[in-house]
Amino acid sequence: MYENAGEAEIYDLLYQDRKDYDAEAARVTGLVRERKPDAATLLDVACGTGIHLAGFAKRFARVAGLEVSEPMLARAGERLSGVPLHHGDMRTFVLGETFDAVVCMFSSIGYLRGTTDLDSAVLAMARHLAEGGVLVIEPWYFPDTFIDGYVSAHAVRNSAQGIARVAHSTRQGDATRMEIHYLLGDAATGVRHRSEVDYLTLFSRADYEDAFARAGLSAEYLTLGDGTPGFFVAVATPR
Repeated sequence: MYENAGEAEIYDLLYQDRKDYDAEAARVTGLVRERKPDAATLLDVACGTGIHLAGFAKRFARVAGLEVSEPMLARAGERLSGVPLHHGDMRTFVLGETFDAVVCMFSSIGYLRGTTDLDSAVLAMARHLAEGGVLVIEPWYFPDTFIDGYVSAHAVRNSAQGIARVAHSTRQGDATRMEIHYLLGDAATGVRHRSEVDYLTLFSRADYEDAFARAGLSAEYLTLGDGTPGFFVAVATPR
C-alpha cells in the first residue's frame, strides 16, 4: 500500500482516528529528554505522512524526516511546510548531519526482512546521532509476544468517505503475514474493495540488542504494559 497519493490519504484518515500521534510524540520526547535534557534536534526515520513528525516539531527546535515511500513523503510535505524531508532507505541513508535524537516509530523497523537489514538500519541511525544523542526504536512484536491468528478491525468516516479495515495476522516462518482488506466508500465514486498482504519480521529481543551492540550502542528495552511493542532506547557515547 501507499504507492500513490490516494492510498497515503487513506492511511492518514484511518490512523489519525485510531492513534494519538501527539501523545506518542510527547511520550518519546520524554524518553529522549530524560537522557539528554538539552535535546533540540530530531530525525524521524520512516516518518510516513509526517503525523508523528508534526508532534515532534512542536517539541524540538529543528526536526527532519526520512521516508522511502514517495507518496507518503509528498503528503508529509503538505503537512510540514519548511521541514527538511528526505527520500531514502533506512538501511543506507546518509544525510551528512547529526541529531540529538533519532526515532523510528510505529514498528516500521519490522518491515526489514532479516538481521542483516536490521544491523544496517540501526547502524545508519546510530551514525546520525550527535554525541550523547538518543536513539529510540519502536519494534514490531517479538516471537514470544506475537498473537498468531490475531484479528483487528477498524472503521472511520467523514462527510464524504467511509473506510473499514480488517486484518488477520498469522505466523509464517520468522515473520508476521498480515492480510489486510479495505472497504472504501466515497460519495462521488461509490464503494470499492482493495486488499494487500504485508510481512513484518518477528525479530527477537536479542536480535535488536545485537544490532545495537554492533552499532556501538547499549540499548534498554522499555515495555509499556499496554499491549504495544514498547521501545528500545540507547544513548550514543563520546566518539
